[in-house]
Amino acid sequence: VAPAEGPRRAMLVVPALGIVQILMWGSTFYLLAVLAPAIVADTGWPFRWVIAGVTIGLMVAGLISPAVGRAIDRHGGRPVLVFSSVVTAASFAVLALAPSLAVYFAAWTLMGVGMGAGLYDAVFAALGRLYGQEARGAITNLTLFGGFGSTVCWPLSAYLVAAWDWRTACLVYAGLHLVLALPIHALV
Repeated sequence: VAPAEGPRRAMLVVPALGIVQILMWGSTFYLLAVLAPAIVADTGWPFRWVIAGVTIGLMVAGLISPAVGRAIDRHGGRPVLVFSSVVTAASFAVLALAPSLAVYFAAWTLMGVGMGAGLYDAVFAALGRLYGQEARGAITNLTLFGGFGSTVCWPLSAYLVAAWDWRTACLVYAGLHLVLALPIHALV
């Protein structure tokens, strides 16, 4: 990025990635804060096992972080972030269709791959690669966006569950990752 282009481009990149971070955090990390009771009521699966889904996702995200960092070093942030959008959308589709706890856990394993490739660590590495020593401001500003994940997605999740059900909520999130996050990651 040329020095004069850097700040101007950051004015577009950070808010665009910020919108995706709101969706990523709100639909993955905070998902079960709203959906868990509906999942338990619908499936009869034990609450603690339903909640374990997000733990599986976070463990997988942590385990793949080194590989994600290497991929960003080799190929840049765009392909990794695009990958995260596709994988996260797929994980929501699997989650919505999960007929058993085994499939539910598989969905969360896949979700963990999407989280590892699309939450802060990956985006910060991509911004670091893009802006180098000047990335600190972009990273700080992006962090503020992610804080709105629960503010936006908790009411959205509650509305979707009340209007339809938890499975439909997952399908809506799958769609949002494809029609909102994927184009932003591909273009920014």
